[in-house]
Amino acid sequence: MAKVERDWYDRYMMPNYAPAAMIPVRGSGSRMWDQEGREYIDFGGGIAVNALGHAHPQLVAALTEQANRLWHTSNVLATEPALQLARRLVELTFADRVFFSNSGAEANEAALKLARRYAFDHHGEEKDRILAFENAFHGRTLFTVTAGGQANYRQGFGPLPGSIEHLPFNDTQALTEAFGDDVCAVIVEPVQGEGGVIAADQTFLEAIRRLCDQHNALMIIDEVQTGVGRVGTLYAYESFGVIPDILTTAKGLGGGFPVAATLSTAHVADSLKVGTHGSTWGGNPMGCAVASTVLDIVSEQGVLQGVLDRRSRIERSLRELGEKYGVFSDVRGLGLLMGCVLTEPWQGKARDLMQAAQDEGVFVLVAGASVLRIAPSLIISEEDIAEGLERLERAISNFISADNA
Repeated sequence: MAKVERDWYDRYMMPNYAPAAMIPVRGSGSRMWDQEGREYIDFGGGIAVNALGHAHPQLVAALTEQANRLWHTSNVLATEPALQLARRLVELTFADRVFFSNSGAEANEAALKLARRYAFDHHGEEKDRILAFENAFHGRTLFTVTAGGQANYRQGFGPLPGSIEHLPFNDTQALTEAFGDDVCAVIVEPVQGEGGVIAADQTFLEAIRRLCDQHNALMIIDEVQTGVGRVGTLYAYESFGVIPDILTTAKGLGGGFPVAATLSTAHVADSLKVGTHGSTWGGNPMGCAVASTVLDIVSEQGVLQGVLDRRSRIERSLRELGEKYGVFSDVRGLGLLMGCVLTEPWQGKARDLMQAAQDEGVFVLVAGASVLRIAPSLIISEEDIAEGLERLERAISNFISADNA
């Protein structure tokens, strides 16, 4: 068989991505290796997906066992892994009911459709307005990209779904002024990941909850990126003590295997009657088996405390690097979802720094043009943290030297 070459991407795949020049072939824990055998420390976690790193032995075992038993049935039948995962999610959260899909975008699509359907059932079709926030990201379906607050992702895809209004994030006054009885839902991220790793204010989330209650609207919390232990609690809403009506979860839920879920109270879920929504692969037995294992591991208090401990260690070092090289003005976010804000001289150059880091053998992410994003495995070892930070420091030094040359 011919060796797979990177230029195959340009020849055979649609050009909507710009993947790196290297091709990874193997991963273990928080390390990856490319076709040439070069090793990388993974501080990106597949965009906060690889919650337990690469090839975690318990996840491999769960997937292998289920793959040898049952792959797929569609939603015509309920499988044991799906029922077990649904029960576990209900036990661990505020929710009473679960709908499974395959990605965060699909989970948010289901949440938005559920909110509209619930409003239609209980209040009539005139109650259809959805409030969302600037710089938010909720997925790439037409409905979710419209709810997202980044206009460049919507451009050229019109006409778009209507009755969606975008407000400034963390602006309680603007939220209060925009509310009315025609609002059916508010969708919000506890931390805006793609929008720059900006955490919601406590008072802002509390205001959303209060206004939703006052106007018979539903509060949707998008925990696609913050969920499954990422911030140091199983779900971020627990950190704020604000309980939503609907929650979406994906990314880390499968630890790398595609699986997502939309959670809600029973009263709200009743609006998704038979035939109102569906997903052929939603609740895939293999995905559900892996996700149950992920939840068993991540929900342990020692793992959740470890997230906070690792955050403290990494944040301290990032702030020291920022001060030493004058490159970061702030390190923000929650838990192991961190955003390093570039100082004025380096604004707009986050992608260049990301490439410099890759050249030094450490993977990081960006969150906009001026924020370096770090989202490693929740159980990344001290050795990998130390080595990754050493490589990142070399990358920062090279980045500054090259820019000044």
